[in-house]
Amino acid sequence: METRPYVSWDLMNSFLIDAFKGYGVPEADAAICADVLLESDRRGIESHGCNRFKPIYIDRIVDGIQNPITKIDILKETATTAVLDANDGMGMVASHKAMEMAIEKAKKYGLSMIAVRNSTHYGIAGYWTTMATKAGMIGMTGTNARPSIAPTFGVENMLGTNPLTVGFPTDEEFPFMLDCATSITQRGKIEYYARVGKDTPAGMVIGRDGNAQTDSKQILKDLNTGNAALAPLGGIGEELAGYKGYGYATVVEVLSAALQAGNFLKALSGLDENRKKIPYHLGHWFLVIDPEAFMGLESFKKTCGDILRELRASAKAPGEERIYTAGEKEYLVWLERKDKGVPVSEPVQKEILTIRDKLGLPYKFPFDK
Repeated sequence: METRPYVSWDLMNSFLIDAFKGYGVPEADAAICADVLLESDRRGIESHGCNRFKPIYIDRIVDGIQNPITKIDILKETATTAVLDANDGMGMVASHKAMEMAIEKAKKYGLSMIAVRNSTHYGIAGYWTTMATKAGMIGMTGTNARPSIAPTFGVENMLGTNPLTVGFPTDEEFPFMLDCATSITQRGKIEYYARVGKDTPAGMVIGRDGNAQTDSKQILKDLNTGNAALAPLGGIGEELAGYKGYGYATVVEVLSAALQAGNFLKALSGLDENRKKIPYHLGHWFLVIDPEAFMGLESFKKTCGDILRELRASAKAPGEERIYTAGEKEYLVWLERKDKGVPVSEPVQKEILTIRDKLGLPYKFPFDK
């Protein structure tokens, strides 16, 4: 049973916008950033919602490694492609521009792909593919990130958690939405575990000695110093096919870096040779396909829906009540939360109150003392 206090969506949205504005983000851009964070909480993916508002965005602006004003340059453009430079601004703002461009180009030519360079954390990847599904299109995206994953048979964090995310429009109430990292877990999840005082399950993180680590707070420290690494999807070694996750993470790394001639692997650590904080210079890519260029949107949506319904209706394992398809659980979380708001843990409450008081914002929350 949920014991955390709920904050209404409207209240939290207004606060996030004003807080971003307080740190120099223009209002229209602040609205995009707030919506991306809240969409993560709407789906129950709390590792990328308000939980990350301060440490991943506000703190980096304060540290001078992320620009609150996002200057976007178009470095190269064709009828179906483009390369954008985010100039170390807000990754969510640059990504919104990129996805808008990709959707518009796909409407004209059936398919489009946009790459972004010199960017920063772009939030929940599924937000961008949902922009495509809402437009009746197929969306795919990926991004590289600071080194976290060790190659199979390795212990050094080399690859980012590198999500490979796909969204399909369907004839159901919700789209198919596969939004997950290519690591067995992601850094944001471990940050969440650390905040709520939970251990990380064994097998998700490997230490320099080759053994599994479970202390969440220590893992976060060791990831930053290179003394721990996340296992790829499939886990440590080859026994459960960890090489597959390693391979997919590499695919995302190559597409995120090579298409925009940007940084990769260790160059994305956010630290210089003296371990001083520097901009991350992340790369993203966005691919949009218009089903109308094939057999039509309605045909695609029905076939996709039929496949998902057949999967959910298949034989269940003993003791299991339900089979889900990607995006379904997130939709159910939204139905449960839409009239309640976003639940806020105690550590995030403290961060919100600290920022509110620092900026002198006139907000009252259910957790105010």
